[in-house]
Amino acid sequence: MEQINFWISIIATMAFAITGVLAISNRGVDLFGVLVLGLITAIGGGTIRDIILETPIFWSENQVYVWLALGASVLTFFAESFFTQPQIYRSMLYLDGFGAALFAIGGTDKAWNMDFGQPVAPVIMGVVTAIGGGLLRDVLAGRKTLLMSDELYAIPVSFGCIAYVLILNYCPQYTVEGSVICMLSIFGLRAAAIHWDLRVPKMFITKTR
Repeated sequence: MEQINFWISIIATMAFAITGVLAISNRGVDLFGVLVLGLITAIGGGTIRDIILETPIFWSENQVYVWLALGASVLTFFAESFFTQPQIYRSMLYLDGFGAALFAIGGTDKAWNMDFGQPVAPVIMGVVTAIGGGLLRDVLAGRKTLLMSDELYAIPVSFGCIAYVLILNYCPQYTVEGSVICMLSIFGLRAAAIHWDLRVPKMFITKTR
């Protein structure tokens, strides 16, 4: 199971890097900028989580995450026309959604097992792990962040993390089953948002004279 989770997280990390680079491809960023932003997107969330938890940064113990994220960023830079093809790009979005689901539950589980600020903090750590890298990328690239857009991304992650914490708290004997169900729920909601272009309702602002 650990081997399966490792390879899934590797694929998800590369998908994060690819979608992270594609998100800023119209900004005229050079290769170095692509490397920085792709890497931040891929490992930024987990890095923030581990800094807050005061635990060794996950990629410092296994630097394959860094090298693969950099490799995926370089590949995307030189093969942008390939990755921007509608079918390929949509596939990357699905992989990105699956990665977000995996990292969200993994981050929540890590904080919970460390008895860190239960029950609220593990939820926050799960969300940070999933979307923190994307937020950093958007801030550095001067883009509208995920939290300020109507993209249905952070909400499925938040609901999944909350559900997982409830399972950990009230049904700890079903931790494995619960983690799989919550992960698939996050991915299912994200996949539905991609497939049907679902959006979060925007706030209506009334103009006054």
